[in-house]
Amino acid sequence: MAEDTIHVPNPDATPLRSAQLTGDATEADIESIRKRTSVYVYEAPVRLWHWINALAIMVLIVTGYLIGSPPPSMQIGEATHQFVFGYIRFAHFAAAMIMTVGFFGRIYWAFVGNHHARQLFYVPVWRKAWWREMFHELKWYAFIERTPKKYVGHNPLAQLAMFFFMTVGITFMIVTGWALYAEGAGQGSFADTVAGWVLGLVGNSMILHTFHHIGMYFILIFMIIHIYAAIREDIMSRQSMVSTMISGHRTFKDDRTD
Repeated sequence: MAEDTIHVPNPDATPLRSAQLTGDATEADIESIRKRTSVYVYEAPVRLWHWINALAIMVLIVTGYLIGSPPPSMQIGEATHQFVFGYIRFAHFAAAMIMTVGFFGRIYWAFVGNHHARQLFYVPVWRKAWWREMFHELKWYAFIERTPKKYVGHNPLAQLAMFFFMTVGITFMIVTGWALYAEGAGQGSFADTVAGWVLGLVGNSMILHTFHHIGMYFILIFMIIHIYAAIREDIMSRQSMVSTMISGHRTFKDDRTD
């Protein structure tokens, strides 16, 4: 049932008269929606990781940009007494450490959490229903399709974007970031042991800096689209998005009422 479109049993007993629930919805999810028009999707560790990771990424983007394009030198006093760039680098490294630990924690929770916690780490390309729903979402976001579908977890297009920009993207940024950090930490350091091989594989740190910097722009573009899509779906598809990542509950509204 998780692979195909799921129709809510006894639709007249719930505001979801025209709703179709697809993706990874289970029988328990459907029963919860039938009784309360909501379902518990994201557990507390997932929500905590989401907001801490978002904050860490914001710090990393701002400080990373300033590291790539340093601010002008201060005109008052010696630079050694101000340490402005040192604080920028410290904030970048601290946020990177937090993101790294958080990401490993998120991987752990994919194994011990509910089935929604695992959506971030795979794309079910082997399912025909998944491809059908993804093309529907593409038309919906392009304003070609006029009828939205409701999903308990991520819709297929969101799942695809989250996998490539978050799972693959964060992995890439962590590996390249630690490799750059290893250059300053020196041979034999923990960072060098873990990721020093990447620097040797790429050839030189300037190339690695460029890849890491480009990766930052991809993450930034994803964040803009992610925020837009979440707010758009909250309004147009009549299902909670932003509040779901706060409360954990996905709430659905009747398409025919306000």
